Amino acid sequence: MWCFSLQRRSLHSSLCLMKKTKSKTPAEQRWMQRQLKDPYVKASHQQHFRCRSAFKLLEIDDKFRILKPGCSVVDCGAAPGAWSQVAVQRVNSAGTDPDLPRGAVIGIDLLNIPSLDGAHFLSSHDVTDPATHAKLLELLPRSQAHVILSDMAPNASGFRDMDHEKLILMCLSLIDLAGKILQPGGSLLCKYWDGILAHELQDKLSAVFGSVRTLKPNASRKDSAERYFLAGMYRKQEKRL
Repeated sequence: MWCFSLQRRSLHSSLCLMKKTKSKTPAEQRWMQRQLKDPYVKASHQQHFRCRSAFKLLEIDDKFRILKPGCSVVDCGAAPGAWSQVAVQRVNSAGTDPDLPRGAVIGIDLLNIPSLDGAHFLSSHDVTDPATHAKLLELLPRSQAHVILSDMAPNASGFRDMDHEKLILMCLSLIDLAGKILQPGGSLLCKYWDGILAHELQDKLSAVFGSVRTLKPNASRKDSAERYFLAGMYRKQEKRL
């Protein structure tokens, strides 16, 4: 009965999308047709994830195990909350398994993030704002995070090089955030768009992390310039007087 309900809901969603394509531009119609054919979109409906990006984090964490029960996680650019859903499950921040340590998940976004059991969201907050950093230090257990996640991206301008540069700058700001909240040995996972400045970001990460990997999960579309840096073994930098 439950499976039939899921199939019916998926069919209903597909029919709704098909009806909407009639009044859309050709580009919007192509996007909707791609959504209809995307197995990760279908799976996200079936598994109740807020969007398909959840499967990118699931794949990465299945391989590298950065999200462990009891860990504290900061999810940057969290809306609509799919990565936070994965983090809540993996670190046990909702206390679903009483036999495992209970972690913490804090999500940040300029947009509104619908509430989620096991996560504390800072909607309408800028991840680069010192006031946001102060709130994180208050909310994080012992004022430290084990993992910083970032699937954030700027609004697309249509100019690829400009958008690439904006996202690289956003990722660079996460290194500053790490200096304030990431504990020694911690990890940072951030999305970037491939381009001429990617090596600069990699070099900056390598200066403060013991390992830096470049990843492209299977859930990332093949025609996308989307990549991820997974940086581990954070080395806390001493503050100079």
